[in-house]
Amino acid sequence: MARFEFKLPDIGEGIAEAEIVAWHVKLGDRVEEDQQLADMMTDKATVEMESPVAGKVIEMAGEVGDQVAIGSVLIVLETDAPAAETAEKPKLEAGTGDEAPLADGMVDVTEGIEEAVPSAELKDEPRAAPPPPPTPKAKAPDASERRILASPAVRARARDLGFDLADLPAQSERIRHADLDAFLLHKGGLKSGASRPAARRTSDEAVKVVGLRRRIADNMAEAKRRIPHFTYVDDVDVTALEAARAMMNSDRGDNPKLTLLPFLISAMCRVLPDFPQINARFDDDAGIVNRSGAVHMGMATQTDSGLSVPVIRNAQDRSIRELAVEILRLAEVTRSGKAGRDELSGSTITISSLGPMGGIVSTPVINRPEVAILAVNKVAEMPVVIEGRIEIRRKMNLSISCDHRVVDGWDAARFIQDLKALLENPLRLLAG
Repeated sequence: MARFEFKLPDIGEGIAEAEIVAWHVKLGDRVEEDQQLADMMTDKATVEMESPVAGKVIEMAGEVGDQVAIGSVLIVLETDAPAAETAEKPKLEAGTGDEAPLADGMVDVTEGIEEAVPSAELKDEPRAAPPPPPTPKAKAPDASERRILASPAVRARARDLGFDLADLPAQSERIRHADLDAFLLHKGGLKSGASRPAARRTSDEAVKVVGLRRRIADNMAEAKRRIPHFTYVDDVDVTALEAARAMMNSDRGDNPKLTLLPFLISAMCRVLPDFPQINARFDDDAGIVNRSGAVHMGMATQTDSGLSVPVIRNAQDRSIRELAVEILRLAEVTRSGKAGRDELSGSTITISSLGPMGGIVSTPVINRPEVAILAVNKVAEMPVVIEGRIEIRRKMNLSISCDHRVVDGWDAARFIQDLKALLENPLRLLAG
């Protein structure tokens, strides 16, 4: 028997420690070579740790949520190989070049998932004979001959509840929902096997806040503690923009379908040079506002683990179709966990959109150390008075939150007004 200490390798991001976000083994487990041991989180990338040897787990560094320093022991295995032989394996050296996990450390979550297929035993197993049909209830002569009057909605509800309208006593010529309610309440009128509709109840659960969710919690709390937010909202008439988008989609060829997002980002890139105080990062510890000449657009993206913000580098240099391609690419690598560190950092301003679920108005939290974030709300048709006549127009609200230490309300309002003017005249936007 030999004792093998697996030390947390240098993952190559210049970090000093990593967080345990998941254990895949427990004390006493037998593990094989290359078996997954744990998931470690560094910044916004999760790295899978695999065992370089086979053995039995005898020690573990900590619990989920604990921090482990680079180079310290993550797990100890008892191996069958002699100590000298175990030490010769190249994977034993923590943080050695090619054997260490890559910096992005991501594995496709769909890898190794197989579709469930019914087994042969289930196919060959003889089916039980169906139960004999229930003996019909004997009804009173007046009930069997009674013509039942009910609306289609009442009949459908009775079917869903599992009973026949003929079972209800004749309260009046027509059966209504109130009759069904009274029957269910006082008679227990569900047939055997039918489920009574009720609000679904789930069990209580204590969920430890770890990994990306903990980083989101810390970042959002720090942003609200340190940044005096204010939010400005205005509506935009996107009727002409939606018509232009539909025209471009009808002739898109192999290009991805255009959403409103690339148009909005393109318009922001056109307006931001006039508002350098908005396209900026504030180092409040040093008291320095770093105004960016380029627009590195953060794009709030929902993943299974929580909210991430991949970055469109130099968005001002990309066409609307190029922006659409990059939006799709970044969303895919972020949701699959394959986004690299450089794709998840360095944004100068962020845009957030929930698409059709965008609501009426938002008060987004700034992605610190940025000084502004724009939230896009849903597009809806509504009546608008134009030169004394009512027209149906497509409108949406834009909500911008700003750091009041750096951006004044007047600046935010002028920025949205200039952005609105460009979006409501898409020919100006497309001609640029």
